[in-house]
Amino acid sequence: MFGTFPRKKLALSALTGLALLIGANGAMAAQTLRLAHASSSESLINQAMVRFAAQVSEQTKGELNVQLYPDGQLGDEAPIVDSVGAGAIDIGLGGSTDGIDPRLNALSLPFLFKDAATVHAYLDSPAGKKFLTMGQDHGFVMLSALDSGFRQFANSKHPIFKPADLNGLKIRTPPNPVILATIKQLGALGQSIPFGEVYTSLQSGVVDGVEPELRDFYDQKWFEVAKNVSVSNYVWSANFWFINKDRYEGLDDSERAALDKAVVDATAWYRSQLEAVYAKIKTEMEAKGVKFNEVETGPFRELAGPVYAQFGKVWGEDFVNQLRRDAQGQ
Repeated sequence: MFGTFPRKKLALSALTGLALLIGANGAMAAQTLRLAHASSSESLINQAMVRFAAQVSEQTKGELNVQLYPDGQLGDEAPIVDSVGAGAIDIGLGGSTDGIDPRLNALSLPFLFKDAATVHAYLDSPAGKKFLTMGQDHGFVMLSALDSGFRQFANSKHPIFKPADLNGLKIRTPPNPVILATIKQLGALGQSIPFGEVYTSLQSGVVDGVEPELRDFYDQKWFEVAKNVSVSNYVWSANFWFINKDRYEGLDDSERAALDKAVVDATAWYRSQLEAVYAKIKTEMEAKGVKFNEVETGPFRELAGPVYAQFGKVWGEDFVNQLRRDAQGQ
């Protein structure tokens, strides 16, 4: 049959097939990265991710897109880490780092940072950037460390003024060994409960309180069942932003450059919003009956010393001591 097929029609058919193939390949060239986190779709984190996704798409003219999965749609923080490591999800955010590099938890050592400006100065410094290279040997590239913020004490029983006020309280923490160790050292009973189960755990009395960053406390409506908030800034924690290393290195140079620039811009925008957001949500929670008090941190700092010794044995005293100096700009 092919022997009798007209040459012109055969040539035209071949050209049409080639054009279709080129068109198909062009369509296939557009890539979509799946980004997952457990924060609310209304949270500042997700607002930053919406901006990030839009910028990546714009800068690559639609050749690289980011699809967002907030609200724990693809799992809680630790499962997201596992999925990014396995390549099932491309990009993740969260505070769970054991599956990336446990030493990243060192940023949560108690009273390591004085304020947000000190945190940001450290993260932007050569020492901070070197710190965030950890995880590459395990298949991750750390894009940024967004503020999960300073953590406070909140519970349904009574205000916290001194360490003795924490004695015996069952306090939910994220699955962060440093935070768990610190809560134990301060006299409370730490309970590592998945993020999505915190509200019902507070409501049912499984835990008496939380040690939240205030935006999560507000976004997840935990303030409805824990009306006492004691502001201590006892720990700063990161919302680590990471990507599967193979996926990142598989992008071409222009795509990586666009993604990196969008990360820098989203991080800067996110930081710029924090002060106003905290002021707004504090006012709104007070109007809903939440009572705030300031904590005198001196006695808490004194109790927290052994936590540094404990993790110095795990990660090395030189590592912990150098981090303390770097965090203080020394």
